[in-house]
Amino acid sequence: MQLMDPPVAFHFVVSFVGLIPPVPDMAFQEVSGLESSIDLEPLVEGGENRFVHQLPKSVKHPNLVLKRAVTTMASGLVHWCKSTLEGDFSDAIVPKDMVVSLLSENQIPVTSWSIGNAYPIKWTVSNLDAMKNELAIETIELSYTTIKRMM
Repeated sequence: MQLMDPPVAFHFVVSFVGLIPPVPDMAFQEVSGLESSIDLEPLVEGGENRFVHQLPKSVKHPNLVLKRAVTTMASGLVHWCKSTLEGDFSDAIVPKDMVVSLLSENQIPVTSWSIGNAYPIKWTVSNLDAMKNELAIETIELSYTTIKRMM
């Protein structure tokens, strides 16, 4: 049995379901917010002084944050962000499902996370500074309802 080398965190791919136009522009520099936790409600039991019960309430997730170089208007992701964040809520927000996959050196997914009902809630561009020689980076923050590890 051959042991697999541990995956590296810099080799990953992000894909969205149903973006139009479907331009392959999902080369991100960083993804954060792949996290789940359970909210707890403390319950004090009368006469029990040794501990407090912790009852589970709901699962919560931080926002998913994607960073990449600023891209053109040909991007399906840019169109989706613009329609959501610049549309004055005249049209309904359209959530998308997405997948984040950590890849092996052979481009094969080692593990993947399925993210459900994501939609953009914040879109920022890094500072523009004539004294620096850096890429202009856009950060897209998404709210989502579910996350499932698939592999």
